[in-house]
Amino acid sequence: MIKRVAEAKLLELCKYFPIVTLTGPRQSGKTTLCRMALEHKPYVSLEAPDVLEFASEDTRGFIKKYKSGAVIDEVQRFPPLLSYLQVEVDEQPEPGRFVLTGSSNLNLLQSVSQSLAGRTGLLELLPCSQAELRLFKTDLSDIFSTMYSGCYPAIYDRNIPVPDWYSAYVGTYVERDVRQILNVSDISSFRAFLKLMAGRTGQLLNFSQIGSDLGLSHNTVKAWVSVLESSYIAFRMQPFFRNLNTRLIKTPKMHFYDTGLVCFMLGIESPDQLATHPLRGAIFESWAVSEILKTRIHLGLRPHMVFYRDQKGNEVDLLIETGSSITAVEIKSGQTVNKDMYRKLVWLEEFMRKRLPHLSMNMKLVYSGNSSQTRNNVEIIPWSGMDRVNWASTGD
Repeated sequence: MIKRVAEAKLLELCKYFPIVTLTGPRQSGKTTLCRMALEHKPYVSLEAPDVLEFASEDTRGFIKKYKSGAVIDEVQRFPPLLSYLQVEVDEQPEPGRFVLTGSSNLNLLQSVSQSLAGRTGLLELLPCSQAELRLFKTDLSDIFSTMYSGCYPAIYDRNIPVPDWYSAYVGTYVERDVRQILNVSDISSFRAFLKLMAGRTGQLLNFSQIGSDLGLSHNTVKAWVSVLESSYIAFRMQPFFRNLNTRLIKTPKMHFYDTGLVCFMLGIESPDQLATHPLRGAIFESWAVSEILKTRIHLGLRPHMVFYRDQKGNEVDLLIETGSSITAVEIKSGQTVNKDMYRKLVWLEEFMRKRLPHLSMNMKLVYSGNSSQTRNNVEIIPWSGMDRVNWASTGD
């Protein structure tokens, strides 16, 4: 197994907090990361029925057994444990005693915020980034193969065929996690919802339209979207909103974290089929946005990622806001650069300079071609070079 970028931040948080909570989607590598980085700590998983029974029936005895500290996996299986750990670390607040992992859901997030506020460092582990996938010595020479295969480590570590892995993943997610989180009785409707949402990755989130398409109520759609977010299937990206004397769109976009899952849900069966698919542009946009998000999250940074869209039709796919700087990123699936690809970036730079002159603007175009260049103050980045860009700082 490869060394993950997030390991450095995990070890740093263990120096400051008595508890560190590591969340992320199932199969993103949380257990492996903790066992590699914290091999000196006992490891225990609440997934095992006997361990869960011990923790739930004799919680004080369970904590006493691991009084010197431990990695406790799948902590969402017994959220009341967090309240007992709060008392324990208040009495003995040595840094790095407990590391908790969980495939985040609403109950876990609420329990952490209520019981462990100020006592736990928080870190998310998403599927592998482009830079991490290179460590598997896998072939990343084709963008469509890369998007089709997705970024979950097991696919590369165990050489599991892509369709087989996603079939098992979706089955486990829908049949187990969704039932636990929402107690959804009509699983077939949720599968249809998941497929429809995959087809809308990179698009504005319209609850009413989704409900109309599926015959679901507005409230049901909102609740199910929250499930996608809390289980790290998709994330909501908010629009840029400042007083610019122009009318800005206030509706967020929804992006999937993993394009392999998108392809599976849409029935895309090969990289060649993806290359000619009508949604390839939206899927490429979600892939690039997710790569930038993973870079920032795994370093322990807040995303600070929004998009620009006004009611005149002007739109830029991504803005990264940090202090007095903004990096604007346009994302195009074409393989040949032309001026229309970065026209909106040039417009945005001039527009922002007039209205927000104190901001430093950095303009970047990510595309599916292979050459790097600079045009009209726009840095043009090939898809294969995204991991060589410092997305952690808008100044570079």
